[in-house]
Amino acid sequence: MLTKTRRIRAYLRWSDRGTTRKPVYLGEVDHDTRRENLAEAWRRAIERGHVLPEEETPASSWAASRSVRASMRGNRSRDTTPEKLLRKHLRERGVRYRVSHRPMPSVRRTADVVFPGVRVAVFVDGCFWHGCPDHCRWPGTNEEFWRDKIEGNRARDSETNRLLEQSGWLPVRVWEHEDPSEAADRIIALVRARRRVTAPKTRASQVALSQKVGNGVLSAT
Repeated sequence: MLTKTRRIRAYLRWSDRGTTRKPVYLGEVDHDTRRENLAEAWRRAIERGHVLPEEETPASSWAASRSVRASMRGNRSRDTTPEKLLRKHLRERGVRYRVSHRPMPSVRRTADVVFPGVRVAVFVDGCFWHGCPDHCRWPGTNEEFWRDKIEGNRARDSETNRLLEQSGWLPVRVWEHEDPSEAADRIIALVRARRRVTAPKTRASQVALSQKVGNGVLSAT
């Protein structure tokens, strides 16, 4: 993605005997989701003869076509383009955070950006995988499979939010289609608000501790 124009250009790269060949430019793609853009790029590569169409999808795969299988394999669990753009804007604003961190170590749920001090956990959700109401387009093939998959992700997201809130965390959801600069501003506002709420309690506990120690304390920090 070209960050200034937000245009997405597709290239085909491949490795031959351990050497990466010069990428072939396939053109710009402008679909709403990463999955659709990858599928479009593979379609163009096949049409132009860069990839042989007779290469069939393995029988063990549930994908309806080779291009769909390739786009699914291309989806990352972390360091996606929307995540990196969001982190870039957070860094430019001078905030510190953790990346790909479990807010609750005992629960297998990993947040994309975490502020442990104020207990804010940020999740960057893909429009397709998490069922964005504005941009999720249901596939025409294997519809039942995909509906079960996406609805399952939605249920898991709701459960994650509930578990975090019960433990005193603030879960924040950012869609991949959101403007990363605006999302960063929203997150920082929430972090600062949480910091203002927790700061008085911290100072009060420090003063109480100094009074309890008594003569051995010269001043409260």
